[in-house]
Amino acid sequence: MPLNPKIEQMLDMIARAKRPQLHELTAQDARVSYEKSAPILEIASAPMFAADDLRIPIRDGATLRARLYQPVEPSWAEPAPALVYYHGGGFTVGSVDTHDALCRMFARDGRCMVLSVDYRLAPEYKFPTAVEDAFDALSWLHQHAAEYGVDPARLAVGGDSAGGTLATVCAVLARDAGIALALQLLIYPGTTGYQQTDSHTRLADGFLLAGDTIQWFFEHYVRDASDRDDWRFAPLDGRRGEPGFRGVARAWIATAEYDPLSDEGEAYAEKLRAQGNAVTLRRYPGMIHEFFKLGGFVPEVAEAHADAAAALRAAFGTD
Repeated sequence: MPLNPKIEQMLDMIARAKRPQLHELTAQDARVSYEKSAPILEIASAPMFAADDLRIPIRDGATLRARLYQPVEPSWAEPAPALVYYHGGGFTVGSVDTHDALCRMFARDGRCMVLSVDYRLAPEYKFPTAVEDAFDALSWLHQHAAEYGVDPARLAVGGDSAGGTLATVCAVLARDAGIALALQLLIYPGTTGYQQTDSHTRLADGFLLAGDTIQWFFEHYVRDASDRDDWRFAPLDGRRGEPGFRGVARAWIATAEYDPLSDEGEAYAEKLRAQGNAVTLRRYPGMIHEFFKLGGFVPEVAEAHADAAAALRAAFGTD
């Protein structure tokens, strides 16, 4: 179907503004630009009982910033489920602040706590730092769940774009570590190391996420070309070190019709199914990459938000 009219209007405004694209900036300037632009078309921030910034210790002795959202007062007698969320941004931009409204929505409508993780970014921190940070944060919450009123038996991982990559890799690492997850919530995830799909060719320019920007992100993140073949970078086609995907948490995957990443997200859904895993795939017509963060301008985004929240409630048994 054609582009959503509001999205078409937004893309036209962006084109007429003639502002530099992310790949035309330094990584540091791109972060500033994304921090400023990310909230503009977002939904209103949902009120929380608490939204606390934490510091999570990780394997190399550093600490990560994270934000724990509690939509209602925690009950120590009935611990709450929790979603560990990884923001998008090509491993190079983005933060807990750029995804604050989205995480608040997940907490309110998913009826769960949300731990949003500020994993370290490239180019200062190359692959596989983001993966290790992401899994360390999940492991930390699993170990310290009781201290925060979280039920360690009802954890999920989720993320958008690069954060979706991290979430699905963490689902495999969790399986191997004996951490049972209720769900992996993957929003237009990146899954391939090489941009050779039909959607990458057709949608490389003019649909918000440009092909040149994808390459710019990857060039900042990978140490060398061989990292593109590591399954932790490319869970769809990476063969280096792949542990197999059978027995991972059930997946809910959202793709967008006009997103360069749509083909790889759908191919990844098929890969998970082929290995015996339960998968729900939703393809949203007329939408583009990043559409989950356009809910304040595009009314139809509410349907996708409701679908994702319903998937969380079903997985956690909070309906």
